Amino acid sequence: MTLSTAFTELFGVRHPIALAPMGGSAGGALTAAVSRGGGLGLLGAGNGDARWLARELPLVTQGTDEPWGIGFQTWAIGTDAVDRALEHRPSAVMLSFGDPSPFTERIRQGGATLILQVTDLEEARQAVELGADVIVAQGTEGGGHGARHGRSTLPFVPAVVDLVAPVPVLAAGGIADGRGLAAVLALGAAGALIGTRFQATAEALVHPSIAAAIVEGRGQDTERNRILDIARGSDWPSRYTARTLGHRYLDQWRNREAELAADPQARRDYQDDVASGELPPLPVWASEAVDLITDRPPAADLVATLASQAEEALTRAAGH
Repeated sequence: MTLSTAFTELFGVRHPIALAPMGGSAGGALTAAVSRGGGLGLLGAGNGDARWLARELPLVTQGTDEPWGIGFQTWAIGTDAVDRALEHRPSAVMLSFGDPSPFTERIRQGGATLILQVTDLEEARQAVELGADVIVAQGTEGGGHGARHGRSTLPFVPAVVDLVAPVPVLAAGGIADGRGLAAVLALGAAGALIGTRFQATAEALVHPSIAAAIVEGRGQDTERNRILDIARGSDWPSRYTARTLGHRYLDQWRNREAELAADPQARRDYQDDVASGELPPLPVWASEAVDLITDRPPAADLVATLASQAEEALTRAAGH
C-alpha cells in the first residue's frame, strides 16, 4: 500500500508526513533529514531571527534536494523575515498563530506553497478566504503552543476537512506513531504535521536533557500553561498556552499567573536556575502522545517507520 494523498501529490513527496516547524528546535539538519526521508521538512524559524536563519537555512539547502519549507510564528514576524526565507526558494511557507493576511500575497508571489495553521473553525474559514494551499488543523493535545480554548484533534480535524474541502488538511496534535497517522488519514486528512516525536531524533536541535525528558516522559505529566512563558519573559500573546512536561515552576505558580507576571524577582530566579543548570534551557514542549516515544532514531528512518506503521494499521483496519 502506498499512502498517496493530495498532500504527497502537491509536493511530490513519498509520505504524507510533515515536520512541525518547532521554533528553534526544528533546525536545518532536522528539516533536511525529514525531507530526505520522504516527508516535508519545515524549518522552525519562530520569530524570524536573522542570525538563526543565516546559520540554519544553508544546512537545509545543502542537506537535501527534496522539497522543504519554513514556518513562522505569525504574531512575531515582519515582512523582512519572510523575504529572507523566500530568497532560499523554499517549497512552502507555513504561518501559525496570528493574522496571516499581511504575508500571504508575498508568499504566493515568491513562488512558495502557502500553509496556514488553524486552531478553530473561524480561522479555517479565513484560511480558505486567504487562498491557503494547505491547512493544518491543530488539536490541543499537541506539544508546545496552541490556542488556549482550542479543540481536541479527533473531532476537530474532520470538522475542518468538511469545512475547507477541497483544500488538503494536515492534522496536528498528539500524533507520534504510524497509528496516529493512519487515524487522521481515516478522518479525511491528507497527512499529519508531527512535532514532539521529531524532537527525539538524532538531528533535533535540542539540549540533550530535553531529548531525554521526552523519551522518559508520560502523557499524564503534560500540562497546558502560560506560566513558563511568563517566567522566562516570553512575549507570546495570552491567547496561546503551551503544553509542556511537568515543572516545579508550574507547581509553584499554578493559578497565580498574574502574581508571577508582577514579580520581577521570581522571573530573575527562573533565569538564575536556568543559568546554573538546575532547569533545562527551555521548557520541555511535549504532546500527550509522549508515552509513545522511546528512542532517538535518525529522522529519515523515522519518517519511513511512521509511514510503514500507518500502512500496517490501515491494512489491519480493512481486515486484510
